Amino acid sequence: MKQFWNELYEAMGGKTLSLWLTQLAVWAVIILALPIATWLSTQDYEAAKTSYHVVFDIFISPFLIYFVNFYVFGPLLFFMDEKEARTFRQFNKLSNRTRYLIFGLCNLIAIPLFNSRFFTLWLHRNSIPDMPEMTTNMWIGFFSGVFMFLLLNCIVAGIAIGIRHFIRTRQIRQQLKDEQAKHTEAELAWLKNQINPHFLFNTLNNISSLTQIDPDAAQDAIAQLSDLLRYAMYETNKKTVPIQGEVEFMRNYIALMKLRCNEKTEVKTSFDVEQNVEIAPLLFISLIENAFKHGVSSNRSSMIDIHLEQKDSSIVFTCDNTNYPKDDADRSGSGIGLENTRRRLDLMYAGRYTWQKWLENDIYHVRVTLNIKD
Repeated sequence: MKQFWNELYEAMGGKTLSLWLTQLAVWAVIILALPIATWLSTQDYEAAKTSYHVVFDIFISPFLIYFVNFYVFGPLLFFMDEKEARTFRQFNKLSNRTRYLIFGLCNLIAIPLFNSRFFTLWLHRNSIPDMPEMTTNMWIGFFSGVFMFLLLNCIVAGIAIGIRHFIRTRQIRQQLKDEQAKHTEAELAWLKNQINPHFLFNTLNNISSLTQIDPDAAQDAIAQLSDLLRYAMYETNKKTVPIQGEVEFMRNYIALMKLRCNEKTEVKTSFDVEQNVEIAPLLFISLIENAFKHGVSSNRSSMIDIHLEQKDSSIVFTCDNTNYPKDDADRSGSGIGLENTRRRLDLMYAGRYTWQKWLENDIYHVRVTLNIKD
């Protein structure tokens, strides 16, 4: 039964139906409040019935004006929503000023039309039986009341447009939010796809160099690279992944990067994190790659020190390395990996991360702190 009502709800317009029923319920309360109060206080059905007829006669025209403006004049002329713009293309060609003038003219016609009973009463005053004699002052009072009532109709029309504007603004904001979320997801996917080929390119260069020195070690490295690629392709499709998988990936990656290092290079690592922590996949690989690219020299002592640890609600990644800047002739990297890493941090950890880097005593330091509990 619940599924039936859900399907019926969607078939009849979903949120549009809910909005219509909500407004109808509000008007029902307005019209029925006085009759119900009359019946509760007097227990007189006839008095309550009379009260209902009086209230209904008063509010029927504001009721009609409200719904006509909310569902016809508002979306068709005042706002020109996308759906109406496609259906009524001739209105879409009009300028905003012209549509506003037509909107006002339509209300100037609709309001007197829906309240024509007042004018009919005046026009047929002489033919109405038992019509009491009305003095000039009484007629002035009558039309003053009619004018105030017509003004009330105008106010109701304004309320309908105001509510329509409020709902429309919220819908537009939600649409923008949804589109921004889709754009962010697409950009994150693109950035991650940029990281994978970039990391693969550099790792293959390392193995290529190794094949000339130690073919057996190169074969082992290829098997290790296969494990890395399997993780990168099949385990990183989610927005976040368990950090233990990332730690294992970084360990294997560092082992591959060490293949190009000689005995003059010292590489230290430390990983101290909890099992249930999750972070964005492949987030620190570009920083590790950058350390090996700029921190290792073939003829001078080199040092790389990589740490990843959890501190309360934060994950802290630090990487310190000797600084041997590449000259302009070395095009082994263009910096795209670091740019992508920074952009991914902006998208996934906006306001929840810090990125620090500094050079001290020829040692390059980088520290990234993530707040993972917000």
